[in-house]
Amino acid sequence: MVEPDVRLSAWVHGHVQGVGFRWWTRARALELGLTGFAANKPGGRVHVVAQGSRASCQRLLDLLQGGGTPGHVDVVVADWLDAGDAMDGFAER
Repeated sequence: MVEPDVRLSAWVHGHVQGVGFRWWTRARALELGLTGFAANKPGGRVHVVAQGSRASCQRLLDLLQGGGTPGHVDVVVADWLDAGDAMDGFAER
């Protein structure tokens, strides 16, 4: 049985703007076969939305929280949602 895709919505707080964080996130997401985006938001946060298998989204979340990112991540606030409309590729916004 094939598991349905999910959507991960992760708000990344810390020093994550202007350090290559969105590019790094995009590269990891594409390696995992995910679609979505990473967008700078007011207050220095980055909003990461990734869609694909639960295992791949969880791996991306683990990477975001793992300390090997550009800059410095203080906290990641994540929500799990049902997959939405299909997205093409993984964009930096």
